[in-house]
Amino acid sequence: MQKGLQPKLILIAILAAYAMPHMAFAENRAEAIELGKIEVISTTPLPGVGATIDQVPANVQSVTAKDLATQHTLELSDYINNNLGSVTVTEGQSNPYMADVNFRGFTASPLAGAPQGLSVYQDGVRINEPFGDTVNWGLIPQSAISSINLMPGSNPIFGLNTLGGALSINTKSGSSNPGFGAELMAGSWGRRGFNASYGGANGNVDYFVTGNFSKENGWRDSSQSEVNQMFGKVGWQNDTTDLDLSLTLAHNNLNGVQALPKSWLDMPTEAYTYPDSVGNRMQMLSLKGSHFFTDEHLVGANIYVRNSHINNFASNTNDCFQAGLADPSSVLAHGSCDQTLIEKSDITNQGSNEQSSTSQLGYGLAAQYSFLGDVMKHKNQLTTGFSTDLGRTKYSTEEQATNFSTDRGAIPVGSTFEEATNVRMRNNYYGLFATDIFSVNEKMHVTMSGRYNYVKVRIKDNMEADPNTGKFVSGDTNHISHSFNRLNPAIGLNYNPATSLGFYGGYNEGMRAPTPIELSCADPATPCRLPTDFLADPVLKPVISKTFEAGVRGQLSPLVRWNASIFRTNLKDDIQFISSNNSFNLGYFDNVGNTRRQGLELGLNTKFDKLGLSANYQYLEATFQSDMELHNESNSEADGDGNFTAHSGDYIPNIPRHSLKLRAAYDVTPSLTVGLNSIVSSSVFARGDENNQDSNGKVAGYTIFNMDANWQLNQSWSGFMKVTNITDKNYASMGILGTNAFNAADRSFNTNPADWQAEQFQSPGAPRAGWIGLRYDFGKPKGSTAAVDVD
Repeated sequence: MQKGLQPKLILIAILAAYAMPHMAFAENRAEAIELGKIEVISTTPLPGVGATIDQVPANVQSVTAKDLATQHTLELSDYINNNLGSVTVTEGQSNPYMADVNFRGFTASPLAGAPQGLSVYQDGVRINEPFGDTVNWGLIPQSAISSINLMPGSNPIFGLNTLGGALSINTKSGSSNPGFGAELMAGSWGRRGFNASYGGANGNVDYFVTGNFSKENGWRDSSQSEVNQMFGKVGWQNDTTDLDLSLTLAHNNLNGVQALPKSWLDMPTEAYTYPDSVGNRMQMLSLKGSHFFTDEHLVGANIYVRNSHINNFASNTNDCFQAGLADPSSVLAHGSCDQTLIEKSDITNQGSNEQSSTSQLGYGLAAQYSFLGDVMKHKNQLTTGFSTDLGRTKYSTEEQATNFSTDRGAIPVGSTFEEATNVRMRNNYYGLFATDIFSVNEKMHVTMSGRYNYVKVRIKDNMEADPNTGKFVSGDTNHISHSFNRLNPAIGLNYNPATSLGFYGGYNEGMRAPTPIELSCADPATPCRLPTDFLADPVLKPVISKTFEAGVRGQLSPLVRWNASIFRTNLKDDIQFISSNNSFNLGYFDNVGNTRRQGLELGLNTKFDKLGLSANYQYLEATFQSDMELHNESNSEADGDGNFTAHSGDYIPNIPRHSLKLRAAYDVTPSLTVGLNSIVSSSVFARGDENNQDSNGKVAGYTIFNMDANWQLNQSWSGFMKVTNITDKNYASMGILGTNAFNAADRSFNTNPADWQAEQFQSPGAPRAGWIGLRYDFGKPKGSTAAVDVD
């Protein structure tokens, strides 16, 4: 706990060092790259000159710091869930900092078992974790964000994992965010938070520092969290050069709880079993720079080092439980028992605690050159570059036998944890890329891009399974090496017959290499719990994405903007986590054949005097395109061995077909703005119901409403209020098929496995809640509190 206080003391010391704000200097060409203005879209991960929206053949969505500030969302995934089109969020662990973000049916998740399909960048640094391409949203300080661009499709320039899109985050600088600001908030579930920031400039030097600290009990039992985030940046610039050194720190302790059986949803605050916790510590140092040699020649580069440590603790039921069984071997002979984790002598224990430690060191560099001169008397923008991202991971797990208390808390049997996994991994990612925007004339622009990726993954395993007990013991070191490579192309066309109307279309390809966790858990005969056990498993194929997109956007007036697009992304050799029995996290990864995400997007953004309105609708078909055999004994259509078949055309679980985002903001007075958001999501199939035939049916759709209000009390002081789920709607964001090992009457452990019930489990959504806050600003430029900003 003492360590969690250190960032607060550091922030106070830094803020105290600056007693007087300094005047910001005038904008220059190099600094304009850093600001990340939303009318210019960065077409490469490393910030460059970018392209205007009418030159980008995709439905890009942008967010500013002002947008983030007006709605007072808890963190980044919360904001984009409320506002961005084609984005849905599932909270499988009922913790907002541990959410899965889904865009066009592709996922960026902190969970190692999720099929990752989005790449995320912070100031040009790829922050997907080396171990499993996961994204820890709780490590990104929202108060440090200057702008966000969500680029759809399989744009190869954004490198690995860009199957369905890329999220590019630009951070603030002191020159564009001068002055001091501090904010306090408190409300439901014991949530209280504080954030502060300070920025300024002196001559050619600017500086910015911010910190965010929050703590809460959580709305479900045993779901408390503490978040500590800090960000600082020091920059130097002149007319031609911009340099920025930034430091990001995070120290979070998050507790999540599992999905509940559908029959338990009358008491959604309960935990199925507990404790389940994640401790995250992260430090990232990055240096980026750009330099104009002339007006036509620009170079940019970055170098970074990122260190993170994750401690995970999970409580699980024992799939092998058989009280009083004389011959344990008969249990292990049954296919549903987790032979790799539970010893024969442990079958009388009701569950197990599993703790894992993941230490990750990522470092790399990237550089690019842009030529902005005309080609054959036509405007042209050519950018070429390379990137190197190296990852080093140490991963270990330990296990402890447990029984359960009457409220399903895990009680250790003895005090010993036994080592189960000890592995080291190396990821080497290399890329060469080029992209060119050629203007045929003022109305037509052609974009051509390509990227060559080379991936090498090495795994060193120091454990092996004892064939007699199924227990992992120290053994001969296994060295496993895999490599993948591919050249991915893209082409796009923009035609803008008028300044208020533009058409676009494009085709692009992307690639996702199997991650170490997937490569090491790919054998159906030796399933593993997530995060994973490491064995010499069959080689997986890389996932290849091919995206077609076409659309139109325009303005009916300067204050009315609209867009419409259609898209199709086909995946070849998609990788999915295949359950091996009734357990949520026991199984293996496999190439399941082909899948498809295709759909329609519609958007509208307008303002009438004091009223701002926005709407984003998505129709999405996410389907399997190959037949595949799966295993889940809880699926009502499974055969006697627990197997069933998902057919081509069946829907991928937990992806809604319809989603709608509505936002209205009204300036009641010049100093008071009230906003209302609506999130609509259609029903989904649960994981384990890939054949769409389970008797439990779908997880129901939902509509929820959130409200916010901002009061500008005077030039320095402002207040705000936020209420979520105004109607107190009972809903669930996702579902999974499993077996309920607890009694229906008192919900204590059922000691007769024959009476365990197959059920659909759901993750209940949070009930109605509210928060209020107070903010103080000094030395900042005056700005509107309008929550919908239409220029």
